[in-house]
Amino acid sequence: MDSNNLPRCPWCLSDPLLMAYHDNEWGKPLHNEQQHFEFLTLEAMQAGLSWLIVLKKREIFREALDNFEVPKVAGYGEIDIERVLTVPGIIRNRKKIEATIHNAGLFLKIQAEHGSFDNYIWGFVDFKPLAHSFQSVTEVPVTTELSDQVSKDLKKRGFKFLGSTTVYAHLQAIGVVNDHLVSCFRYNQK
Repeated sequence: MDSNNLPRCPWCLSDPLLMAYHDNEWGKPLHNEQQHFEFLTLEAMQAGLSWLIVLKKREIFREALDNFEVPKVAGYGEIDIERVLTVPGIIRNRKKIEATIHNAGLFLKIQAEHGSFDNYIWGFVDFKPLAHSFQSVTEVPVTTELSDQVSKDLKKRGFKFLGSTTVYAHLQAIGVVNDHLVSCFRYNQK
């Protein structure tokens, strides 16, 4: 079957960039620290925007934020905030940029406490992805008890822009939760 005709989750069908993200990244178990921070940051940047807008700006964010190298971002100061806010095409939201820097410092603390952010986030599910069996996108929740729990813990640690809805989107993106529809070709893929 032609890869363009594979059955997919409907949310990705409107744009080739969304389709590529769906096919190659979304829902694949992620265990890379730098990518964890990138995904977490991009999910926080999405608040109030569409995911497609954020995906289109992903390369801009990588360039502006030193490829999401956590120690570098954690060390940013006011000069860096001003620099990032003037990058052409960036989402110009000072509070979100400040939160990214703030969250980077807290991300480092989680790494120190748990050995890695990966250990921390996957520990919520005993290191095994949760697979749902949704038939329709209308069945897919925007929050769950798990996202409530993770968000509450992140907020207790001081993280910003990571409410339960954002956290659930993150858990889906990094494969902690498999919310591909059962009809999607990616449902049984790891």
